[in-house]
Amino acid sequence: MNIKLQTLKMRLAEVVDLQRSAALLSWEQQTYMPPGGAKARAEQLATLQGLAHRLFITDEIGGLVKELSNSSEQQWGYDTNEASLIRFVARQHERERKVPSELVAELASTTALAQEAWALARQNDDYPTFQPHLQRVINLTRQQAECFAPYSHLYDPLLDKYEPGMKTSEVQKMFTGMKDELIDLVNKINSRTGVVKNEFLYGDFDIDRQREFGLCIAKKFGYDLDRGRQDETLHPFCTHFSIDDVRITTRFDNGFLPSALFGTMHEVGHALYEQGISPDLDRTGMDTGVSLGVHESQSRLWENLVGRSQSFWMHFFPKLQMVFPEELGEVTQDEFYRAINRCEPSLIRVEADEVTYNLHIIIRFELELELLSGDLHLNDLPGAWREKYKDYLGVAPHNDADGVLQDIHWSIGAIGYFATYTIGNLLSVQLFDCVQTDIIDLEADISKGNFDSLLHWLRENIYCHGSKFTPVELVERVTGDSMDSRPYLNYLQNKYSDIYNL
Repeated sequence: MNIKLQTLKMRLAEVVDLQRSAALLSWEQQTYMPPGGAKARAEQLATLQGLAHRLFITDEIGGLVKELSNSSEQQWGYDTNEASLIRFVARQHERERKVPSELVAELASTTALAQEAWALARQNDDYPTFQPHLQRVINLTRQQAECFAPYSHLYDPLLDKYEPGMKTSEVQKMFTGMKDELIDLVNKINSRTGVVKNEFLYGDFDIDRQREFGLCIAKKFGYDLDRGRQDETLHPFCTHFSIDDVRITTRFDNGFLPSALFGTMHEVGHALYEQGISPDLDRTGMDTGVSLGVHESQSRLWENLVGRSQSFWMHFFPKLQMVFPEELGEVTQDEFYRAINRCEPSLIRVEADEVTYNLHIIIRFELELELLSGDLHLNDLPGAWREKYKDYLGVAPHNDADGVLQDIHWSIGAIGYFATYTIGNLLSVQLFDCVQTDIIDLEADISKGNFDSLLHWLRENIYCHGSKFTPVELVERVTGDSMDSRPYLNYLQNKYSDIYNL
């Protein structure tokens, strides 16, 4: 092996080990850590993340990348792991060198404390106690973004962290094009009041039985529990510490069956991506999904395009009836299918249906832009949140726990993140269209509870590559086209016209 490349991989492995150690502490903070540990955990995360950053931005790594870049593609070829690694590290190194390690550490400490403050504020419906923490997060986020000046928009470098290469102007154009069509579809569905019943989804669903059924589906999808586990948390997520240690969390609600059921499918979609990455990329930094948008396309594909399909419930609904015979014994499969796809404007993003979900995202994106620009003060944030919900969805929260405090993202400094959820929705349909073209018997396989062909296709075309290619490159390689909102909007129109007889 090229000695310079071998040295680069050794240095990167050290950085990745530190980053994954910090991720482990963050996972434990959200699952098992007692509240009293918040201050010490903030200091530990600041140390680890600051140290990882300092190790990564060294002149040694920069020099190795520069020397290797001169001949990488001629020596190895563009698609190889070696040439891809050099391109990947060159981009990341250039980006990370612009941010002082002290700022990275301060952000890690501030967000660790803010996360605990958010959890308590949400529990007590007490936005004012969280507001000072949010202000510090926003101030530091602005500082982080300003490290990348000049830029077309202050939001650009924040978005680029999660969706490499994407610009704020592109998201604004995409959302503008979608918003009116989505609102129009919601209004048409609302005119069909009473067509879809879902009362039987509410009741008293034993949590242990919910957990067992959800894990049964997870294993059927292909989630390897020898390399993963499920735990409970306030805000569900997936995290990984290696290709062989990919964990999911969920939140159970005994009063509403779909919450944990589809939350589990969603997080398993993320986990399958991480478990499917080529072992050859281990500890290089490329051993993770290429972007949050592409990642979200996989969680949405498994949750919605598979998990909310008629084919899926042909196999699983009789089994679910056996688990909850009193609650669902008299419900037909068609009634259940329509109920889990019911469109109804609501307050909570993670429980929103496919039609209204992206309006939740557009609201958050617009608020983030206003907060960063200074056009919106934090004192006015809860009111602005209620106004947008009333305008776009026709509903408004009566408290901040169901409003501005419902998401964890701002407390952990993930400003620039929300847009990737909609990007993921759009890509999920584009990618699934390709799957259906290549796998003729896919629907029949799903109706039998067989997901082997689907998982194999995704592993071969998406998962195995990790971050070898940019998001744009990967999408074009798989679909032959760039990201497009039209297939997704057509999918919604067709599906919900059928459900609501529009």
